Amino acid sequence: MANPHMTFDTSAGSFTVELYNQHAPNACHNFQELCKSGYYNGTIFHRVIRDFMIQGGDPTGTGRGGESIFGGKFGDEVTRELKHTGAGILCMANSGPNTNGSQFYLTLAPTPWLDGKHTIFGRVSSGMKTIQRMGAVACDQGDRPLTEIKVHRAFPAEQMMLTN
Repeated sequence: MANPHMTFDTSAGSFTVELYNQHAPNACHNFQELCKSGYYNGTIFHRVIRDFMIQGGDPTGTGRGGESIFGGKFGDEVTRELKHTGAGILCMANSGPNTNGSQFYLTLAPTPWLDGKHTIFGRVSSGMKTIQRMGAVACDQGDRPLTEIKVHRAFPAEQMMLTN
């Protein structure tokens, strides 16, 4: 069975991610359901660190909020098979072991020091130029974009194909 794809329409453009269900079934299910329910719609990418990563998925926009579909936090699904090898890797953001909720990040470069610490559950399959554009925005000293990067809509990529 083909891996599911989720599309994000943002104020910086669109991108699509492929989810790795076989490696991180809980993270993928959580992410898919949050996308389908509209949870990410209207949220912002609240943290951008040039040449490192962009982070979103927090409905409060602070980096401290968000909840999984499981109610609260869920466990890590770290595997040796997946590594932070380059730009476009999709991972769960956390505040320590087994604290995954709704927040996620996308890498802008290799980040091997994160291997074994965060659940990798997908990759950018199209729209890498959008990710690069997002990663190049000016930010304040707290890594918060000076120009808001907003998620207009997150949804299964198949929906886009059906409407075109």
